[in-house]
Amino acid sequence: MNETSVYLFIICLAIIFLMLLVVVGKFVKLWFQAFVSGTPISIFNIIGMSLRKIPPRVIVNARINSYKAGLKDISVSDLETHFLAGGHVLDVVRAMIAADKANIPLDWRQATAIDLAGRDILDAVRTSVNPKVIDCPSADRNQYIVAVARNGVQLLCRARVTVCTNIRQLVGGATEETVIARVGEGIVNAIGGADTHADVLASPQVITQRVLEKGLDTQTAFTILSIDIAEIAVGKNVGAILQADQANSDKQVAQAEAEKRRAMAVAVEQENKAALIAAQAEIPAAIAAAFKGGKLGIMDYYRLENIQSDTNMRKSLADTDSSADHGE
Repeated sequence: MNETSVYLFIICLAIIFLMLLVVVGKFVKLWFQAFVSGTPISIFNIIGMSLRKIPPRVIVNARINSYKAGLKDISVSDLETHFLAGGHVLDVVRAMIAADKANIPLDWRQATAIDLAGRDILDAVRTSVNPKVIDCPSADRNQYIVAVARNGVQLLCRARVTVCTNIRQLVGGATEETVIARVGEGIVNAIGGADTHADVLASPQVITQRVLEKGLDTQTAFTILSIDIAEIAVGKNVGAILQADQANSDKQVAQAEAEKRRAMAVAVEQENKAALIAAQAEIPAAIAAAFKGGKLGIMDYYRLENIQSDTNMRKSLADTDSSADHGE
C-alpha cells in the first residue's frame, strides 16, 4: 500500500467519523437535555424513535414538560403510541398540565381519546377554566330568534350563552351548533307561552330562567352557566295580519256564494221566460183548433182581442204614471 492510498483511507475514515458524529451528535444532544432535566431517556431509545419515523425532539420535549409538571406516570412509550396513532402529543401534554393546575380531573387515557376524536383538548381545558360566550343565533347582526307571543305579536331577540367545557362529554357530546339550536328552540317556546309580548319585554329574565330549567346542555360537550337576552325588539303583529287575511278570505267566499246565487236566479228567470214564450207560442195553435172545432166564433175572437188591447193600454198607462211619480 503506497502513501497515497494511506492518505485516502485516512480521509475516508475522517469523513465517515464526522458524519457519524453529526448524526449521533443530534441524538446525544437530546439525551443530554433529558438527562440534565431529570428525565433520563436511553440514547438507543432516542435513535429507535428516529428509525420508527417518530420525531425524537417532540417526544423528548413532551416527556420533559410532563415530568417537570409532576405528571410522572406518562411514559415515553405512551407518548410514542399516541403519536403513532395520529395524536397531537404536545397539545395533550399541555392540556393535562393545565388541567392538573386547575384541579380538573383528566387522565392520560381520557385526554388521548378526546384528542384522537378530533376535539381540541387544549382549548377544551382552557374553556373549562375560562368560560366562553356563544352568540345565539350567531354573531351576524342580521340574524334573530323569531318568536310569537299568544297575543300574536312577533318578537326578535338575540341571546348570549355562557358555557364551560364538560370534559366527560367531549367524546360523543354535541357541539356548539346543538347548544345554539336548543337555546333558540327554548326561547321560542318560552315566548310562545307568554300571554302578551309586553310581559316578555318587562321581564326577559323570566324567559331565560325557563330555558335554563329545561336542561338544554344534556348530552352536549358544554355546561350552560347562564343565558342572557342581549337584544329584543318588537316585530310584526302576526295575529292581526292573520285575522285580516282570514277576513279577506271570508269576504271572497261570501262574494263567491252571492255570485253563485245570482247566477242561479238568472238561470231560473231565463228558464221561466223560455217557458212563457213556449206557452205563448201555443196560443195561436189553440185558437186555430178552437175555430176548427166550432168552439170559438169570430165575435168571441174580436172580444178577446179587445180585452187584450185594453189590458195592454192600462198596463202602459200604469207604467207611465209610475215613471212620473219617480221623476217627481
